[in-house]
This record gives sequence, structure tokens and C-alpha cells, in this order.
Amino acid sequence: MVRLSKKVEYGLIAIRHIAAHPSDVVTAKEIADKYQIPYELLAKVLQRLSREGLITSQQGVRGGYSLTKNPNEITVSMIINAIEGNSLAIAQCMTEGPESCDVFNVCTIKSPLSKVQANIENAFDTMTLAQIV
Repeated sequence: MVRLSKKVEYGLIAIRHIAAHPSDVVTAKEIADKYQIPYELLAKVLQRLSREGLITSQQGVRGGYSLTKNPNEITVSMIINAIEGNSLAIAQCMTEGPESCDVFNVCTIKSPLSKVQANIENAFDTMTLAQIV
């Protein structure tokens, strides 16, 4: 079925951990060690989340990451889009367009799959970080 990339999985784990420790500044090393996530990949994911304004990075000896918003204001789709862009789709033609599909004009499943895609997007758009903490 729909499969999230490892980057998205690690990002969800990391931001959930950060949200679960609201009074702390959490380091990438702490998260990587706790969840056995490759540090370098996690650091890149955290940079993307920071660039998109979902978390903030604090430098220095007591540096680390914290949320920039209330977990009720951050949706799962915001997290996914921050990490992967708007590329989560169940069919190639939904991300790459009709020209990516040789059978697009005669395809009998694009309409039902579009409905499934809309339901998935709705679920990710309405599920907040607070709901998964």
C-alpha cells in the first residue's frame, strides 16, 4: 500500500520525540541513539524540518531542537511535505503527471485511485502531531 520513505519515518519519530519533551532541547544524537537511526540521515531530516519552520535549532553546548509551534498546529502532512516535498502519491501519474503514464488516457483505475489518494491526503491533513504523541 502507501509506503513512507525512511526519511519521513525518521522525521516522524524525531518530531514526535521532540514534541514529547516540550520543556527540553533535544539533540540529534539523543534521538539517533534512542531509536537506532543513522545520525547523518537524521541530521539532514532535522535540517529540513528546521528550514520549513516546524522545529528550531539552537547552537552551542546546550544546543538541540525544539518545536516552533504547538503540536496541535502541526499536521502529519506538514511534516511529510517538509521532508519529501509534495510527492506522496499512490500512483506515478499523480506525482509525475499524465505524460509519465503510457496508459493514462485509457486507464480505468485513475479515478478510483484519485479518491483513495484524496482520503489519504485528508487523513494526513487532519491528523496532528499532538494526536501521535
